[in-house]
Amino acid sequence: MIDYDGRRFRKPQGDARTVAVYHQQGDLVWGEVLGGEVRRGWTVGTCTPDGTLSMGYTLVFATGEVVCGRTVNTPEVAEDGRLRLREVWERYGPHAATGISYIEEVR
Repeated sequence: MIDYDGRRFRKPQGDARTVAVYHQQGDLVWGEVLGGEVRRGWTVGTCTPDGTLSMGYTLVFATGEVVCGRTVNTPEVAEDGRLRLREVWERYGPHAATGISYIEEVR
């Protein structure tokens, strides 16, 4: 199982100030997201033995918009050894959407 505790992630083409810091106890994984366009956000879920994360999330943007959804993140290892997570996500509510995005480990 991948140990996510203390790892930091951000979008490769996003606001570099927005960072997610992950924590882990057993198969429980959670994280705080903040910086840049995100005033505050949280994600929490579980990790399978292969490192796949199934999580729910809530974000509050600088605009005041609140979004909630769920995501399944599949880990990939970059050539330099950092983790890259492929996120298949679904957003709920008035701005409902689905998509695929990536976040990369920050060292």
